[in-house]
Amino acid sequence: MAGREPGKGAGAFFCGDEWTLGGAMSGTGLGWSQGDRAKAAAKLMVGWVALLWLLEVVDVVSGHALDSLGIIPREPSELIDVVPAAFIHFGFAHVAANTVPLLVFGFLAALGGIRRFVAISALIIVADGLGVWLISPAHTNTAGASGLIFGLFGFLLVSGFVERRAVGIVVGLLIGAVWGTSILLGLAPTQSGVSWQAHLIGLAAGVGAAFVFRRRPTPRTALTS
Repeated sequence: MAGREPGKGAGAFFCGDEWTLGGAMSGTGLGWSQGDRAKAAAKLMVGWVALLWLLEVVDVVSGHALDSLGIIPREPSELIDVVPAAFIHFGFAHVAANTVPLLVFGFLAALGGIRRFVAISALIIVADGLGVWLISPAHTNTAGASGLIFGLFGFLLVSGFVERRAVGIVVGLLIGAVWGTSILLGLAPTQSGVSWQAHLIGLAAGVGAAFVFRRRPTPRTALTS
């Protein structure tokens, strides 16, 4: 997520439907095969990223009218932009930088179920937007999908350990090895035009989501002879 002073240019940085809410709420899977889940996850994320590009086209054509949907801290009227800000970018380079990590992390997270993924993403986006509104520097305008990206990274990094699932642990270790350095750089408060606050809050929200939406182990049926 990039931050900038209103009206000025900004740098950009990338960098089964069964789920449990706080261990107390669960849904039923649809009986999809692994291939069905992968296709659904891929379609969702391609559509999501396509929407981001379309919105940036509209933004450019409209003379950057959509930039006003970014979050300006501690202005009560800006609370309505907490969710829209995650879909708005400051230029095509900003969208491009977020495209690959959002596709990869979103696809991997959505393999666990589309409804679960939407709930996880909603939690991250809302928590991140509210955090930006609360603690970002005054007179800045923050927008972009990287808060969600950092959140999905955090979710994937720890969810395997939280759920004690071997595949999830391997996935977490792999994305940590590939993207860990970029994530750490994105948390550094020294980069101009980059909202490290959004990145940090998004990461924390993603880790929290791994606990809130953890899946219960499949119960084993006891057989007697």
